[in-house]
Amino acid sequence: MTRLADRLPDFPWDRLAPYGEVARSHPGGIVNLSVGTPVDPVPAVVQEALAAATDWPGYPTNWGTPALRDAICRWAGRTLHADLDHANVLPTVGSKELVSLLPLLLGLGADDTVVIPEIAYPTYDIGARISGSRIVVSDSTLALGPERVSLVWLNTPSNPTGRVLGVEHLAKVVEWARSRGAVVASDECYFELGWDAEPVSILDPRVNGGSLEGVLAVHSLSKRSNLAGYREGFVLGDPAIVGSLLEARKHMGLMVPGPVQDASIAALDDDVHVAEQRARYGARRLRLRRALESAGFTIEHSEAGLYLWSTRGENCWDTVRWLSERGILVAPGEFYGAAGHLFVRIALTETDERIDAAVERLAI
Repeated sequence: MTRLADRLPDFPWDRLAPYGEVARSHPGGIVNLSVGTPVDPVPAVVQEALAAATDWPGYPTNWGTPALRDAICRWAGRTLHADLDHANVLPTVGSKELVSLLPLLLGLGADDTVVIPEIAYPTYDIGARISGSRIVVSDSTLALGPERVSLVWLNTPSNPTGRVLGVEHLAKVVEWARSRGAVVASDECYFELGWDAEPVSILDPRVNGGSLEGVLAVHSLSKRSNLAGYREGFVLGDPAIVGSLLEARKHMGLMVPGPVQDASIAALDDDVHVAEQRARYGARRLRLRRALESAGFTIEHSEAGLYLWSTRGENCWDTVRWLSERGILVAPGEFYGAAGHLFVRIALTETDERIDAAVERLAI
């Protein structure tokens, strides 16, 4: 018997552990910029909604409450410029479980090919492995030639690079995929954190020509609302695909807890806390970027999202070591693909005090 774990690579973050020990030994303590986990408080409006929703004795539905789907549609209309109804919306238990299970939920297998970006969130690869699908790493549809493709992953804004794909690029991918019967899934979890470029959704009519056929967008409340611990995400798009995902998820018992759904409505309907959190990240980004560039780093892309894609022109592990000796822990670019071997991903998700500590250490 072949276990699922046998299809999967070693967990990459285990390799970072020794550098974490070095960073923690710094007299001023560690500045952990390796993982993009929120550190700021959950917005008060969300906490209050969760507290009011504690009496939820029954099972939630896999499709989510009508009120939650309404809130998602309202948010998508004003944020993504997408006109959606309930058939286009499916809540998920965060976004990572959807990313990792999507090829399996679509029914893909050994006869199918999944295309992932050259520098990419590792879970796209994991999801293809779980389904037993073939993986092709490419940023160019032209390079795929006559390849029979079932699923194409896009990520804009990108984790880890912060790159934003424009309307023309996205439209060409959608057109190419439709001509081959492939699904395009766009991971847009950092959508509301644009800095030097304005992110565009695959659900935008300028991209898809006013039709959602064959397209999906993945979103999350983890970053924009500090709700990583709540595990609330959603997938939006083609109603036929969304419907098939719903049917499969019913059998698997994949559902968002009821109180979290009510709290998520409050988060989706309130744009004030998003602007406040964005301002916090923007200030941290500016201070950290200036310090890195003064210390000899080059920042590439990074026009959106929660990371600075940074290089000193050396192997990423040498940079990880150099920073860990200064009490700063970052993620090696190699975690995101061979093309990232000269880069490190530096997160903005630390407190102001810890960001200031990193800035001071980089100046020495």
